[in-house]
Amino acid sequence: MYRSGVRPFGYRADVTNQRLAPGDLAPAFTLPDADGNEVSLADYRGRKVVVYFYPAASTPGCTKQACDFRDNLAELEQAGIDVVGISPDKPAKLAKFRDAEQLTFPLLSDPERTVLTEWGAYGEKTMYGKKVTGVIRSTFLVDEEGRIELAQYNVRATGHVAKLRRDLSV
Repeated sequence: MYRSGVRPFGYRADVTNQRLAPGDLAPAFTLPDADGNEVSLADYRGRKVVVYFYPAASTPGCTKQACDFRDNLAELEQAGIDVVGISPDKPAKLAKFRDAEQLTFPLLSDPERTVLTEWGAYGEKTMYGKKVTGVIRSTFLVDEEGRIELAQYNVRATGHVAKLRRDLSV
């Protein structure tokens, strides 16, 4: 069910040290949403889209972040910005998360962590003072042409959307 576009950073889904930067072409992807329907980055061509990566649905930090996006979605959409969340969770878990939290933006499933890796959102990170390999909470703004306009790695779940809105003047 998973199909990715160009793999500029290789195909290993276990670790990466690559980072995207403003001006880079956003790696293409097609992933299943919470209902199993395929969603592609190309679907957002002509509009700006926030693509954010989070470790796991229904966990405290990820729930806080998703609900913050939900609560700020109208203002972001009014500014011409859509929102898409991506995690390694399977579609069924994403559907439960979406329904429980009344999320109205797409949640996409990347269980093989291929897209996470291509975007630099999966790799080594420090957690509670220890080096671990996992999802790096990251947020990107992709412009209308499919280029990275903003790249933020290791973001905090709490207060992140408010900071993002300030950064984007929304």
